[in-house]
Amino acid sequence: MALKKAIVIGTGGGFEELQAGDTLEGPVAEVDVVSMTNNNASPITIGMVVYDDAALGVDLAQANAASTAKVFGLVRDASIAAAASGSIQTDGILTSSDWTAVVGAVALVSNSDYFLSAAAAGQLVTTPPTGAPNQLTYVGRSISTTSLEISIERPVARG
Repeated sequence: MALKKAIVIGTGGGFEELQAGDTLEGPVAEVDVVSMTNNNASPITIGMVVYDDAALGVDLAQANAASTAKVFGLVRDASIAAAASGSIQTDGILTSSDWTAVVGAVALVSNSDYFLSAAAAGQLVTTPPTGAPNQLTYVGRSISTTSLEISIERPVARG
C-alpha cells in the first residue's frame, strides 16, 4: 500500500500537502455561549447550573425532578439579575476564583466529577444523587481548583 499524504488548506488559502513533522492536532478552545433570560426570581451567579425552562429562559436546575434536571449550561457572567439576559456556557472550560454559590466551597476539588445536586437548586455535588425521584445528571470534571470542563449528559432516573 502506498503512503498517502494529507491535503490541507495552507496559510495562503490554497491546498498543500501536509509536510513531514506537521500534525493535524492542535488546541481546541471553542466554547459555546448563549444569551438567555434569567427567569428565576433572584439573581443567578457564575457557575450556577441552569435548565431551559418553558418560558424560553433559564432557571436553576435541580436533580430532584425530571423537569428541572435537564441541564442547559452554567452561568458565565459574574451575575445575571432576575428578568435580565446574560451569558450561559454550554460546554468548554468555565473558570472562576469563587465557586461558593455552586459547590458550597470557594474552590472546586481538583480532578473530581461533578453532578447536579438534588438537594439545592443550581448547585453541583461530587457524590451523585440516589433514590427516586432524583435524576443523575453529569455536568463535568474539574481540571483545577478554579476550572470546570463542562460535559453535560442527559439525566438518568434514579431509583
